[in-house]
Amino acid sequence: MTAQPALADTTKSKEEILGAIRDCAAEFQKLRHIPRDVVEDFKTLGVYRAFVPARFGGDEQSPAAFCRLIEDISAADASAGWVASFGVSATYLSTLPPETYAAIYGADPDTVFAGAMFPPRPAKTVPGGYEISGQWPWGSGIMGADLAGVGIKVDDQQTQLPLIAIMPAHKVEVVDTWNTIGLSATGSHDIKVDKVVVPPEWTFVRGSKPTMDDRIFRYPSMALASQVLAVVALGAARAALDFLHENSGRQSVTGAPKPGARPYLQSEYAKARGLYLGAQALFYDTLDAAYETLAHQETVDRDMHVQLRLVASKAAKDGAEAARMAFALGGSTAINQGHPLGRQMIDAASVAQHAFLSEGTWTGAGAAMFDEPTMPGYP
Repeated sequence: MTAQPALADTTKSKEEILGAIRDCAAEFQKLRHIPRDVVEDFKTLGVYRAFVPARFGGDEQSPAAFCRLIEDISAADASAGWVASFGVSATYLSTLPPETYAAIYGADPDTVFAGAMFPPRPAKTVPGGYEISGQWPWGSGIMGADLAGVGIKVDDQQTQLPLIAIMPAHKVEVVDTWNTIGLSATGSHDIKVDKVVVPPEWTFVRGSKPTMDDRIFRYPSMALASQVLAVVALGAARAALDFLHENSGRQSVTGAPKPGARPYLQSEYAKARGLYLGAQALFYDTLDAAYETLAHQETVDRDMHVQLRLVASKAAKDGAEAARMAFALGGSTAINQGHPLGRQMIDAASVAQHAFLSEGTWTGAGAAMFDEPTMPGYP
């Protein structure tokens, strides 16, 4: 049950890869998924080995370094950034037995994992492990995955957290269900499994303590899960603002001043850019501070843990708002189907709709600040 190494084209530069993604964004929308050749380009960029320890051939990147890469990909295309963000799975899988983790990433540090966790489906205990059948929604990136994971529950389970069973991606069926207006190229189709037996050592409890003590594995996992998604909104906002700036010199068909010369656009553009830059700066400063703390102590304190969730919610919300403001400044042409500003606005708004980043997460942060009971995922 190990992934086979793929040969990444290391002759491509980051700029070439991002340019190709940007040029193909409209094609991705039609496909409704990110093609496998782009997933191979993600490997060239180090997406999947970013958090893998060096002893398994990984790059041991910091959370901020990984998120900056995801933001760059998202600025080329938000759906591509969303799919790439699941390179974070190398940290999820750190709760596997070390031998299983080594079997995966020791064979290929660029292994691509995609999972659909909820709702956990009942699984039978049989000789050799758990027999799994069922269908799960929200399988982002499953079209390009080497390994697939699904949420299960078993009779002898000791926790309310979902148990995730891992199997080769060729053992699952992808059910075409993904038809959305936002993040429409993420290929987040349903995952269907029929009587696949998974050994216990190829399962892990999502959210449990890692079995290895690497610094990245001590970083709060739910905070990191929210952060890698939040930067997709920042990337979409950056792309929208850049589009406005790059097209600020065009002449109006009505004879009005060019966009960049209009006082209202200058003012609103500056506000939107400031909103993006403020959220971005706070986001990366907080991630860097937390990761530096873990170089000197075992865990981050409670206040920092709350901040790590808070800055993710803020990045998603402010990114979505900055993209909306850019769309509003785009004029009547921005309403055309397929226009970049419309796509970037809806993609950024879709990021902020995710359960890890939605309005309820602000309540979780506020409750923690007042020492009141919090939702799962908050300290």
